[in-house]
Amino acid sequence: MPFVTAPSSAATRRTFDGGAVAVATSVMNVATYGYTMVTARLVGPKEYGAFVACLGLTLVVQVVAYGLQAAAARRIAVDGANVAAIERVVLALGAKVSVLVGVVLLAASPLVGLLLNLDDPVLAALVGLAAVPLTFAGAQAGVLQGEKRWGALAAFYLASGLPRLVIGTGIVVWRPDATSAFLGVVVGLCFPVAAGWWVLRGRRTGPTPPDTEHSARAVLVEAAHNMQALLAFYALSSVDIILARQVLTEHDAGLYAAGLIVTKVMLFLPQFVVVLAFPDMATADGRNRALVRSLAVVGGVGVVAVAGAKVLSGVAMVFVGGERFAEVEGSLWVFAVLGTVLAMLQLQVYAAIARQGRRAVVLVWAALVVAVLVGLRATTLVELVATVAAVDAVLLLALGLLGSWAGRRTATTATVPVR
Repeated sequence: MPFVTAPSSAATRRTFDGGAVAVATSVMNVATYGYTMVTARLVGPKEYGAFVACLGLTLVVQVVAYGLQAAAARRIAVDGANVAAIERVVLALGAKVSVLVGVVLLAASPLVGLLLNLDDPVLAALVGLAAVPLTFAGAQAGVLQGEKRWGALAAFYLASGLPRLVIGTGIVVWRPDATSAFLGVVVGLCFPVAAGWWVLRGRRTGPTPPDTEHSARAVLVEAAHNMQALLAFYALSSVDIILARQVLTEHDAGLYAAGLIVTKVMLFLPQFVVVLAFPDMATADGRNRALVRSLAVVGGVGVVAVAGAKVLSGVAMVFVGGERFAEVEGSLWVFAVLGTVLAMLQLQVYAAIARQGRRAVVLVWAALVVAVLVGLRATTLVELVATVAAVDAVLLLALGLLGSWAGRRTATTATVPVR
């Protein structure tokens, strides 16, 4: 006989599954940035700068996957009666979009090489190949997230990180350069797709009903709006490495890339907060509470991390790249501040997507333009990272004010009687 009632047991299960997602995303991000740390030590500043520039572009391309994921998760969260239909549409659409994105990027690989100042055309082509599994994995993750299948989603995230670390490291040891390092990324991206296929197998039977609300066109339109918002955010979060390669020397750009390890850890380590909160942010009842709690969690983690990067900078250097990157040690806490602000910005952007807001994206694009214009005038590493952090902090405040205004307007509208 159980010692707890059924509701308590269900609550315990939800807590356990949510904890599994937190652990899995943490392992995924630690493994991902463990791989960047290993790469930094094996290839040196110049090759590492090229590798991180490609990762930055991949992060921008990943907005297509995130757009599909958000559309699927939101629709399933608010319309549980049509889960099967939404799943079939999203996965079929994801397969088509992923191939299209990959073909476009492969065709544009000469431009990619020129933009990122890459010496190897194969490295530029690998960015296009990476886009195919990366995009389709987003569609799979959206289905699991919307259904709150946290255990399966946890397995999906584990497959997204560990194979890259193990297999990628082997490839870089075999041939220590930027092209081999990014090949490890491409190979690693195939594993979450395989995991997603396994947990979703056998669930798409029967014809899709003629539901215009959840048609491929409707999902694609919503995903496109999501992509625009996320593209603005991830362009903003990645533009500084491109600026660094334009305004700094190759050596200093490599140092900047090493400092960005701390920034990216701070951005993606609390990723589980976004994953768990997004379905609730899509509903009117839990939207504000989920956002406030999530911002508090991310902000608290950020305060601890910034203090740690300041006081224990020597320890942090072990994870950044070692003695060859020692010049960036004194600035690591600024990179941690930047990462914390970006993590909180990410929450605000997803909150806007969950409520299908359109105004927030204008502010993000405006901040990107300001960051580029001001960043191009930077002459030192510290000046560049401080400039980007300041622009992002102002944007965070503006999005918070916009979200509060939108919430008050929605509440006021809801109280107006229908005549």
